[in-house]
Amino acid sequence: MSKIRFKLNRKGVGELLKSKRMQKVLTAHAKSVRQRAGIGFEQDVHVGRNRANAMIWTETHEARKRNAEENTLLKSLR
Repeated sequence: MSKIRFKLNRKGVGELLKSKRMQKVLTAHAKSVRQRAGIGFEQDVHVGRNRANAMIWTETHEARKRNAEENTLLKSLR
C-alpha cells in the first residue's frame, strides 16, 4: 500500500471560492431558495475577503412578519 500525500494549494482554493463560477453557483442556489420563500424576498451575491457570499433578505413588511412567525427563510433552505 502506497502513501499518498496531499498538499492543499491555499491560493488556488481562495481563487476558486471568489471566482465568477462560484458566484454563479451561489446565485442559482439563492434564487432557488428565494423562490421557495415566496414574494417579498430579495437576493444578492458579493465577494468578501475570503469567499463569495450569497444573501437573501426580506424586502417587505409582510415578508418580515411571515419570516418572523414561520421561519420562512430557514425552511426554504432545505
